[in-house]
Amino acid sequence: MLTLDDFQPVPSPYQGAYLAVGNFDGVHRGHLHLLARLKANADAAGAPSIALTFDPSPAAVLRPDAAPPSLTWPERRFALIRATGVSEVAVFRTGRWLLGLTARAFFDRVIREQFRARGMVEGPTFGFGRDRGGDAAVLATWCAAAALDFEVAEPIDIGGRIVSSSRVRRLIAEGDVREATKLLGRPHRLRGTVVRGAGRGRGIGTPTANLSGVDVLVPADGVYAGLARTDSTETPVAAAVHIGPNVTFGATARTVEAHLIDFEGDLYGQSVELDFLERIRPTAKFESVAALIEQMRRDVDQARMIAHAASLPSRPS
Repeated sequence: MLTLDDFQPVPSPYQGAYLAVGNFDGVHRGHLHLLARLKANADAAGAPSIALTFDPSPAAVLRPDAAPPSLTWPERRFALIRATGVSEVAVFRTGRWLLGLTARAFFDRVIREQFRARGMVEGPTFGFGRDRGGDAAVLATWCAAAALDFEVAEPIDIGGRIVSSSRVRRLIAEGDVREATKLLGRPHRLRGTVVRGAGRGRGIGTPTANLSGVDVLVPADGVYAGLARTDSTETPVAAAVHIGPNVTFGATARTVEAHLIDFEGDLYGQSVELDFLERIRPTAKFESVAALIEQMRRDVDQARMIAHAASLPSRPS
C-alpha cells in the first residue's frame, strides 16, 4: 500500500499509472466493475493500475457529525480493493490540506504532477475537489486536453436500480442483509472485541459473545443468521446474532451479541468478525424466560440451516 501525506511525486514504479479515485466504501459490485475496467485499460497500455482512496473519508473530516457510517473498516477496504488485481492501493491521509484543493488544483497537483497519470476510470456520478466542484464531464474535458485516456465505467444495475454505497447502507439499516449481499457481492461484515456482558445467555444455555468497539454500520435490530470468524478458529462458524436491547430482561442498551453454534471455548478479549446472511426475525419481548429460551432454540436451528444452505461450514473442522 502506498500512503500519501503530501503532494510529493510518487516513486517511479507508480508514475504513469492509470488511476481510479474514490472512497470505495463497501467495495460493492459497482466498485468491482469500475476497478476491473481500470485494470483492463491499464493492462492494455502496459501501465500500473492504482486505486486512489482516502483515510478517513472526506465526509468524516468535513462533516463528522453528519458523515454516514462506514460499510468497511480501512484495512478490510484496502484488502478488498487489492483482491481485484489492481497493481496498488494509494491512500491519502485525509486532512484539510488536501480537501481545500479545488477540482482543477486536484487534477493538476495529484493526477498530473504527483502521479503523472496516463489514464483514468471513474463512475458517472464521480465528484471531486472542494465542494465537489468537479464531475465526470469536467474530468473528461481536462483529460482530453492533457492527452490522458479516460473512461466512464457504466454503472451496475441490480433490481432496476444502480448499485451505490448509499443504497447498500439503507438496506443494511433496514435489516435486509440478504439484498445487501447481492449488491456487495458478499455478506456485510462487522467486527468487534468480545467483552463481558450480563451473562444471561450462558445462564439460559445459549452463551453469547458480546461485541464492543464495532466500527462499521450495524444492521437494524433483530435476530440474524451469520458466520463468525475468530482469532481461535480456522474456518467460519455458524452464528445466531442478536442486535438490539434485551427487552425481555428490561434492558435498554443496544448490543451486538453472537451465539457461535456448536462452538466451545473462551472468546473474551478476542476479535470476532461477523458476516450477516439473513434476518430471521425482529426483536421481541417475551412473556417469560421459558418462551424466550424456546424461541432462541428455533433461532439457532434456523441459523444453522441458513449457514448450511450458504454452502459454508457450520463448525470448525
